[in-house]
Amino acid sequence: MELLWTIAELFFALILIVASLFLSAMFFEAYRRRNNNKHIDSPAFFEDPTSLKQVPCPHLVDPAEKYISLIIPAFNEEHRLPAALDETIDYLDKRAAMDKSFTYEVLIVDDGSADGTKRVAFDYVRKNSVDNVRFILLGRNHGKGEAIRKGMLHARGEILLMLDADGATKVNDLEKLENKIRAVASAEDTKDGKSGFRIADIPVAAFGSRAHLEEKALATRKWYRNFLMKGFHIVVLMAAGPGIRDTQCGFKMFTRAAARKLFTNIRLKRWCFDVELVFLCKQFGIPMLEISVNWSEIPGSKVNLLSIPNMLWELALMSVGYRTRLWKISY
Repeated sequence: MELLWTIAELFFALILIVASLFLSAMFFEAYRRRNNNKHIDSPAFFEDPTSLKQVPCPHLVDPAEKYISLIIPAFNEEHRLPAALDETIDYLDKRAAMDKSFTYEVLIVDDGSADGTKRVAFDYVRKNSVDNVRFILLGRNHGKGEAIRKGMLHARGEILLMLDADGATKVNDLEKLENKIRAVASAEDTKDGKSGFRIADIPVAAFGSRAHLEEKALATRKWYRNFLMKGFHIVVLMAAGPGIRDTQCGFKMFTRAAARKLFTNIRLKRWCFDVELVFLCKQFGIPMLEISVNWSEIPGSKVNLLSIPNMLWELALMSVGYRTRLWKISY
C-alpha cells in the first residue's frame, strides 16, 4: 500500500513539475512577444522582375492607391498557385474592364517556400505588370499569419481581402463580402445625417464562413476529426468569445481603417491569428459580419492533426498575453 502511495505522490509531483514548466514557458513566450506588434523588422521590398531592382513597399498608413488589394500567402504552392491566380486575375480584369474605377493589386507573399513558388509568382508579375501583381519574399518560414500581416501592412487598397493560395473559395464570392461591408459602412456614415463616404475610412470586417456546410462535413469526416474540431471550437469560444462561428475560413475582407487597427496589433504568426483578429475586432468595436461563401476542399492542405497542439498553444498564449496585459493594444 505504501508503494502505491509513493507512486501516486511521485506521479502527482511530476504533473506539478510539468504544469509549472508549461506555465513558465507560456509566460516567457508571452513576455517575449509583448512588443511584436511594433513590427521593427526590416522594411519590406518587392522585386521588379523587369529591372531586377528592389522597390520599397508602400505602407498601410499611407493613403489608398487602389480600390482593392488581394493578399495571398504562399508556402510551397508551386502546383496549386497557378490555377488560383488564373481564376483570380481573370475575374479582376473583367471587373476592371466593366468599371474603370475598379483598380486592383494582387500581393503574393512567399512564406519561405522551398519549391518553385517564387518562379511561378514572378511569371505572373511579368505577365500582369508590377503595378497589378506584386511578390513579397519573407525569406524564411514564419507562418501563415505573419505572411498575411506582411501583405496587409504593405497593401494599397481601400478594401483588403485575404484568400488562400489553393482557390478553395471562389474569388467572385468577394462581392458578397464587399456588398455587406459597403452597406454597413454607408449606414455608419449616415448615422449623423451625412451622405457620401470613403469606404477606406470606416472600420468594418467581413468573415467568409463555411458554417453552413458544417452538417454535411460532420457526416463525412472521421469521428475523431469531429471530436477535435468541436473541442477546438470550444477553446476558441473561451479565448475570443462568441460572434463568429467559423474563425478559420481563409477568406476575409477588411476596410483599410479596420486593417490598420488590426494588423498593427496582431502578434500570433501561425494558424490562430484568425482568432486574434476576432478578439481585436471586439476590443476596437469594429463591426464583424459573417457571410456564407462557396468552399470546396482542395488536396494538399497544410493543416493536419499535428497542427492542433500548435493551435492550442497559440490560443493559450493569446489568452495569457492579453489577460495579463503583457500584450498591450495600440489604439
